[in-house]
Amino acid sequence: MSDSRTPPGPPASGAPVLVGVDGSAHGTRALEWALGAATALGAPLIVAHVRPEGVPAPGRGVSPGTGAPRPDPVLDAARALVEERGAAVPVRCTSLDGSVTDALPAAARGCRLLVTGARGRGGFASLLLGSTSRSLAATAPCPLVVVPHEARTAVPGTEAGAGRVLLGLHPEETPDEVVEFAFEAARLRGVPLEAVTVLRLPAVPAALLVAPVPVLQVPGPLPEEDDSELMLRETEREQEARLRPFAERWPEVELRPVVAPGDAAGRLVDGSRDAALLVVGRHHRHRFGSLLIGSVAHAVLHHAHCPVAVVPPVPEA
Repeated sequence: MSDSRTPPGPPASGAPVLVGVDGSAHGTRALEWALGAATALGAPLIVAHVRPEGVPAPGRGVSPGTGAPRPDPVLDAARALVEERGAAVPVRCTSLDGSVTDALPAAARGCRLLVTGARGRGGFASLLLGSTSRSLAATAPCPLVVVPHEARTAVPGTEAGAGRVLLGLHPEETPDEVVEFAFEAARLRGVPLEAVTVLRLPAVPAALLVAPVPVLQVPGPLPEEDDSELMLRETEREQEARLRPFAERWPEVELRPVVAPGDAAGRLVDGSRDAALLVVGRHHRHRFGSLLIGSVAHAVLHHAHCPVAVVPPVPEA
C-alpha cells in the first residue's frame, strides 16, 4: 500500500471513507475501524494526518529547497499497519496542514464517512472524549464515527454476530438520513437494528402525595388516573409508523423496536456495552446551522462503549 498504488481485490467505487490519524493509540483504533468499514462499503480509504500547526511549511507537504514531500512518520506507520492488515480497496495517504478542526472537515466534503479516535495525543488520559472529536461532531459535513478507546474489535462485514446497531430515535424529530444510515449499517453487518425511543414521563405532582390537611380535616386530593401506559402505547404507534417505510425498504434487516420510559442518553449508553455501533443525529432540524450538538449526542460521545456515528442533517434548500 502506498500513496498511489491500488491493492489487489474487488474494485471500490463511490465516495471514500476518510480517517484521521495522529500516531496515537486512539488513531490506530480509528484506522483499523475505518479500514473494515471501507472494505464493507467497497469504498476507497483516505488516511489523513494533519501536521501540527507551527511546523514550517514553505510548500504544502514539500521539504524546503528539495521539491520532495516532507517526511511524515505518522503516515509511514499508518501505511505499515494497512499493509500488515491487508486491504481489498484502494488506500491513499495524505498529509494536511493547518488545524485538525479545519482541515479534516474540509477534506471530508463528499466523503461517505469521517472516522476519528475519541482522543489524540496529549490531554488528560482520564477524559473519554477530546475537544477535537467534540468539535468535529458539530461541524463534519458527512457522518462522523468516533471510535472510543474501549471500542470492540469487530468491524462491518467481518462477523455476523458482532453485536447489533443501536439507533436513538425520536419519531418526530430524527431526520430520515439518520434512520437510513442506521438501517444500512445493520444491513452491511448482517446484524439486528435496535431502534430505541425513550419517553420521559412527567413526574407525579407532589400535591398528590401529601397526607390529608389536619387543620381543615379534609382529605387530600385523589390521584388522577395514571396515563403513563397510554403515553407509552401512543409512542409505540408513532415509532412503528415512523419506521415502517424504512423496514419495507430494508426487509433483510431484523428490526427490534424499543419504547421505554427513562433517560435517552443513559439507555443508549447502557445498550452500547454489547453493540457494534450506536447511531444518533447531530441535532434537530430547527437548530441547523448551530455549532452545538444535541444533548443526547453529546452524552453518548462521552460515555458510549462502542463506536458512535453522529449523522448530520442534510441542508434544507
